[in-house]
Amino acid sequence: MTMRWTHLDSPVGRLLLTADDRGALTSLSVPEQKNGRTVQEDWRHDPGPFRAAEDQLAAYFAGELKDFDLELSSAGSEFRERVWTALDTVPYGATTSYGEIAARIGAPRAAVRAVGGAIGANPLLILRPCHRVIGANGALTGYAGGLERKTHLLTLEGVL
Repeated sequence: MTMRWTHLDSPVGRLLLTADDRGALTSLSVPEQKNGRTVQEDWRHDPGPFRAAEDQLAAYFAGELKDFDLELSSAGSEFRERVWTALDTVPYGATTSYGEIAARIGAPRAAVRAVGGAIGANPLLILRPCHRVIGANGALTGYAGGLERKTHLLTLEGVL
């Protein structure tokens, strides 16, 4: 499989998008992202598979799009996949807590740290809305893309 990639400029910095051979998005990373992706030598620069993502992200940042309709492909453990699927259910303009995500997937309260780890490993920032997860006390807690970006995204969505 040849990984395809492109860069898109956005209000939260230059985005790095990757896609598999089918055109399904496999990652969206921002500059200085914790565990973010970087272009590899054997990847192919090809903006073609990213046209729909580019259009939808532009509409999202313009405040005109609330739900992405893109083919996503992530690879994680069964637990991470359950957490990421739960993230997909958090609606635009809403927030949830790590404990609520744990409850949604049927994990015990003690699994909150593991849920946080899975959320932090989300390879599809913005598209899979991990920025909508906040602390149980309402505090803006960790975000792999940085708290400034999390604040920007939640402000855009009308939460802050």
